[in-house]
Amino acid sequence: MDVRKIILLVGALAIAAVTALLARNMFIGASAPEASAQVQAPRGPEVLVATKTLPVGTIIDAEALRYQMWPEGLVQPAYFIRGQGSANPQDLIGTVVRTEITAGQPLTQDSVVRPGDRGFLAAALGPGMRAITVGVSATSGVAGFVFPGDRVDLVLTHEVRPEDGSQNPLRVSETIIRNIRVLATDQRINARDEQGNQVAAPIATVTLEATPRIAEKIAVAQTIGQLSLSLRSLADNGAELERAIASGEVQVPENGDPNAERRMLIAIAGQPVDVHSTFTVGADVSRFQRRTAPTRPAPRPTAPATVYQPSRGPQSDPSVPIGPTVRVARGNNVTLVPVGGR
Repeated sequence: MDVRKIILLVGALAIAAVTALLARNMFIGASAPEASAQVQAPRGPEVLVATKTLPVGTIIDAEALRYQMWPEGLVQPAYFIRGQGSANPQDLIGTVVRTEITAGQPLTQDSVVRPGDRGFLAAALGPGMRAITVGVSATSGVAGFVFPGDRVDLVLTHEVRPEDGSQNPLRVSETIIRNIRVLATDQRINARDEQGNQVAAPIATVTLEATPRIAEKIAVAQTIGQLSLSLRSLADNGAELERAIASGEVQVPENGDPNAERRMLIAIAGQPVDVHSTFTVGADVSRFQRRTAPTRPAPRPTAPATVYQPSRGPQSDPSVPIGPTVRVARGNNVTLVPVGGR
């Protein structure tokens, strides 16, 4: 092969290689730079929002509210804004939710009712519920450690007088209502001092939230004996839910919808129960007390007995009781006399 042609071929290959390398570097350098996305936190004032879902009638406590930064363009005048007006969470403790507030939703001026406002107690009641007041003492009222929003059981203590006329009555204590909500103690719906701390104080009356049927039972129970409050633990709702599911009072959603399950839990947690009551009698406490109240013995049934009179034949005598009898002959008369009679 001609040397000249070989030199030209080598030169063409070298030029092609250099051109390809330059083209590759050019395309790599011309690629678009990667965009770095930065999430900017919303800047704006801090507003009060709900830390959990607050159904209608909920009495607000210190754990129900918190401040959260809110975009300035979305702030409404009805919000509780930090540093403006009555936006102190301590001032809202004891108020009642008028309209349901979901978790993370800002509170508005119209969503809560303050103590002393018109319709405050009616707003605190759930749909279909009633308010009824019972009298308590220092011992029956848990020494003042019952606060609005707590849940209690009602225990009725009374005496059953025996019908046999004895002076030893049957003493009975019954848990007639369970899981009933306290709306107010005396005329207060908030037992906190100026620093926001709960303070136990002796109380004379307690206002409870009940269904119309349970309210009737409580009214009658107050005329039978003494009512006492038994404070419930916050963890007792799980046991009530299991009992309600086992008895068929509530139906568990089959599709596993979390919203339906949440509504079911809220309904069970806020429902007073007046079935499956328990009781204790005096004999369960002391061996010297009664277990039952004796009743007056029932009269023995009577039936006509036969009296034999030769002149008139068999005659019936309704005054002779049924039972073991003895035939007594007095002259021409034969009478059936009960054993032990005269």
